[in-house]
Amino acid sequence: MQPDSRHFKANAEAALREPRLQAALKQLELGFVAGRQRCYEALPEFESLRDRARDILDHTLENLDAYLVEYESRVIESGGQVHWASTPVQAREIVIDICRAAKARSVIRGKSMVGEEIGINDALEAAGFEVTETDLGEYILQLAGEPPSHIVAPAIHKTREEISDLFFEHHREHGFTQRQTERSALVAEARQVLREKFLGADVGMTGANFLIAETGSNVIVTNEGNGDLSSTLPRVQIVTAAIDKVVPTLEDASLLLRLLGRSATGQEITAYTTFTTGPKRARDADGPGEYHVVLIDNHRSEMLGSELRPMLRCIRCGACMNHCPVYGRVGGHAYGWVYPGPMGSVLTPIMVGLDEAGHLPNACTLNGRCETVCPVKIPLPTLLRSLRRRQHLQRQNSRLARIALSLWTWVALRPRLYQALTRPAMSLLSRLGAKSGSFRRMLLASGWTRVRDLPAPQGSTFQARWQQRQRGRK
Repeated sequence: MQPDSRHFKANAEAALREPRLQAALKQLELGFVAGRQRCYEALPEFESLRDRARDILDHTLENLDAYLVEYESRVIESGGQVHWASTPVQAREIVIDICRAAKARSVIRGKSMVGEEIGINDALEAAGFEVTETDLGEYILQLAGEPPSHIVAPAIHKTREEISDLFFEHHREHGFTQRQTERSALVAEARQVLREKFLGADVGMTGANFLIAETGSNVIVTNEGNGDLSSTLPRVQIVTAAIDKVVPTLEDASLLLRLLGRSATGQEITAYTTFTTGPKRARDADGPGEYHVVLIDNHRSEMLGSELRPMLRCIRCGACMNHCPVYGRVGGHAYGWVYPGPMGSVLTPIMVGLDEAGHLPNACTLNGRCETVCPVKIPLPTLLRSLRRRQHLQRQNSRLARIALSLWTWVALRPRLYQALTRPAMSLLSRLGAKSGSFRRMLLASGWTRVRDLPAPQGSTFQARWQQRQRGRK
């Protein structure tokens, strides 16, 4: 997927005018958000688990080089091979070379965001391989020729009618000539088509939710079992994973798994949680003959040495976007690349450049819900402000924005002047908005009030009320 983050504003405006998308996005509150809340309330130690998870991942990042070397050693001991890729280009070349060496023709893929990040599907198809996504949501999007719009539920923006049309169009060659509309019938049809792909594939690819240093194991979680089939049926398995996926021990992975399902989909644990370690052994009933792990950096080392290091704690649960009011209105495609929502607004500018993705750090109200629900306590609003600061220092924001920020800074550093200007302004706005209680159109906030009302001030500033309260205590 080629980055398209330059057009975030236009994409967002188009998304706000799309009724089907708006209806689909409302399901986030009914599904994932409500599910996480139920899990939170049912697990008294949820907060302490978040603290422990943060500490485990901070320790891992502090010693990342040592744990990666340990992980590589364990993989080699189990009979597998580890390949290192600094860039997406290198990662694609490594995967293609493995497939060619295996004389493969067909490749099946379990859902993997890092696979999307490096653009592996397009590269494999350009090299002459047949590639099939096996996650149902990803398979639907492959038929539609679209990228994912959510990292957990990639086809959340698709309606049942749209899926029915896609299957009717693409499954005729497989002998399905009747249009199915019921959910169970659509799933059954997809299973029958994909079963042929599973059985005929030469190479299976998966991502990794966690890589365990002490055993050299790869952990994947799915609700469909497609990851298990992708990693056990083909004769060659390739795991593509980012370097920040490594954790020290099985116990650490177990703790993180307790948070992952609850934060992502509101499940205590996903239906399939699978640990794989190396290729098939003599005593094994099934499994691949070759086992390859491609470890990908793609600017993560730069993040490791910067103030953005906490972003590398991300376990890709999607909770930040599920609770984000911006994502909840515009969906994932508006962000223009693989990672949407708050986590994407941090990752995308680092991976594709602030000049390409400069709108994303600013596509945030800094309300803090993302940090509140993040299972590993990533301070996302702080990181977004850091990127805004970089943008300002590099003069990548508009001249008008720089002038406005400089003027505001000059005034804000002079408290008496600040209060002298804001008190009458708040009083005036309070009187103007007294009748309706809000503003539907404001010249200086047109981008905000075009799609939502702005509450009118209550008559005085916070500082004025605080000073009045202090005087009342004396």
